[in-house]
Amino acid sequence: MSAPRRPSDPSGLERYYVLTGGRSGPGGSASSLDVATLIVSGAAPASGMQHEHAEILRRCREPLSVAELGAHLQLPFNILAVLLADLLQAGRVEARDPIPAHDAGRGPDLALLEEVLSGLQRL
Repeated sequence: MSAPRRPSDPSGLERYYVLTGGRSGPGGSASSLDVATLIVSGAAPASGMQHEHAEILRRCREPLSVAELGAHLQLPFNILAVLLADLLQAGRVEARDPIPAHDAGRGPDLALLEEVLSGLQRL
């Protein structure tokens, strides 16, 4: 008698379960993560570190939004948020909040934009 076959998991749900240790969402400070939040690594990957954690640290040497990071790693937001929560808690990454909506309407300094435009026209 042969052993029963397991159905294949095309969506990767088993992989996500393993990556997050069974957690379904971030906790603590990571619960306020937004797709526009910028992530910056504060440390280099350590040997023996989970592959996805190390990849986040490598990619975020320069600020990268959570949305961009998710696209690069091909991970859904909630899975990525759990991984980021681990790194935030360990102090290995920093999360920078996006510009609040009430400040976003002001836009950049008009004088600065005019200087940039003038410089581009001189080229």
